[in-house]
Order: sequence, then structure tokens, then C-alpha cells
Amino acid sequence: MLRIHEELQDGRLTNCSSLAKKLEVSTKTIMRDLAFMRDQMDLPVEYDAQTYSWKYNYPVKNFPTVQVSEGELLALLVAQKALEQYKGTPYHDQLAHAFEKLSTGLNDRISFSATRSLGSVSFHHQGLSKADLKVFASLSRAVMQSLEVEFDYTKPDTRPERRRVQPYHLANRANSWYLVGYDLERASLRNFAVVRMQGLAVQQQKFRKPADFSPEKHFGKSFGAYVGKGDYQVVVRFDRAVTGLIKERIWHETLETKELPDGRLEFTLRLDSLDEIQRWILGWGAAAEVISPTELRDSVRDTADAVRRRYPPAARR
Repeated sequence: MLRIHEELQDGRLTNCSSLAKKLEVSTKTIMRDLAFMRDQMDLPVEYDAQTYSWKYNYPVKNFPTVQVSEGELLALLVAQKALEQYKGTPYHDQLAHAFEKLSTGLNDRISFSATRSLGSVSFHHQGLSKADLKVFASLSRAVMQSLEVEFDYTKPDTRPERRRVQPYHLANRANSWYLVGYDLERASLRNFAVVRMQGLAVQQQKFRKPADFSPEKHFGKSFGAYVGKGDYQVVVRFDRAVTGLIKERIWHETLETKELPDGRLEFTLRLDSLDEIQRWILGWGAAAEVISPTELRDSVRDTADAVRRRYPPAARR
């Protein structure tokens, strides 16, 4: 259809037989395409009986290769604005180029000001990672081209260690970027916080990512970024005062909720680690009660006791 559009756009006298020969398809296919262009794409295609040819009855500047509504385009622009925090990464430039293509194909169909429309939309990301954009760009290239990488990795309160990794995937978890890759020295799949990487070097050695690797499967039982080796059914009950807040969000893929007769909400999910869920539960204070597993309940209680000891009652004057 794009080739047909080019023929008609140039004002050439053309018919189904000549188009079919040029495009190496049947005349029936050409007829179906012309009908689709006229009826479904609203292009001004018409048959001129005097010249026995097809033509546009008025000039057409762009072929509408992408058809979306104003609302759909606005939703995409909102998504673009949400990604402004990653300005400077390869994805930002690619996204800008993609939107330029979209706008070019839609100029004749949609007229609205993206700047004006997005003026009432803003985003605030709390606790954004301070990952180096140059490191991110190099990692992105290594992931796309399946090239091994080396870098110095510093865990909290430890000295840097040199790692050689086959990078499988870049994931944004809780406003931080993580590299999922196979650590060659440790012979295991690991997660690496991009912000903790220094001295990154992309190698020439290529590798083949396992066909069965899936980021959804890898993070399937993770509450945040950490992937553990356990299997826990976590049950938490929330006081009535906060159940509305809990129900407003999708906290995990395995989450199941049940409203209790007294107005509380029971929150059940399956995880492979308890560290991140514990910190999240403590953030709800006394409004959350761990029911199971016992080790999580005990750990939350011990932490709460430690917090209380850190804030002894002030001496009365």
C-alpha cells in the first residue's frame, strides 16, 4: 500500500494491471489494497474512467502508516514525560525519534498541542538512583549486542571487587537500575546495582543468552530488586484505617487480598526473600501485623523493639 501511495502521490497514471506487475502480486490484491486505503484509511482514492487509471482526487502529503486517536497519542506523550529522568540514555534519543515518526504520520489527522496538553501533568520520583548515564549507555550496548563486561563492584561497607559478567537484562526496580547477568567467576546469575559499578569496560567476547531466561520469571517472587532462594507465603493484616491505601496499588504479581469482618484487610503473597518485604511492612508502623511466616513476624518484632529502645522517653522536668 505504501508503494501504491507513492505511485498515486506522484500523479502517475496507473491501473491495477500495471501495479500488479510492478509489485509482483495479483490484480485482486491491488483491488483489495486500494479499497482498504479508500474505506479504512480515508485516503482520497478514486478511479478515473476517462484515463482508465487510479488517482488521488487531492494531494496527500503523508501516508498514515500509524493510526491512533488523540487520547492514545496523549497517553504515549505522558509516558515520554515520565521517562525524562533518563535523559541522556540511548533510550531517550530513540524515544524522541519514534515520536517524531508518529507525529509525521498523524499531522493530517490530529491537531493538538502536546506542550499545552502536558502542562498539567508532572511526575515526582522519590529516591531516584544516581547511576552514571555513561555506564548505563555502555551496559545497554553490551546487553543489546551480547558482549561480556568487566567492572569494579562495591557493595555497602565492602571494598571494590572486579567482576566479569555476561549481561542479560537491564531492569528498573523501585526507581533504581539493575543489571541481571551471569557472573563468570561465581558461576551464577546475579543482580548488580548500576550505581555501584565503576571502571566499566565492554569486552569483545560475545556470549549467547540462555533461551529460557525471562526477566518476569527471574523477578517473579521478588518484592523489589533482590532475588533470593527461599519460598515464603507472607500474610499481613492491615488495620481498617489503611486498607484503602493498600487497595489503591498493585504491590506484587502474586498478591491476593481478603476483606475481614472487622474491616481489616488480609494481604497474602509468595516471595523468595523476606528482607525487602520486612522494610516495607515496618513503614506501615502499627497499622500492619505479620501473621506468617513466624520468622518474619519475629524479625519485625525485634526490629520494632530496637527502634523503641533508640527513642527512650524524655526525662520529665
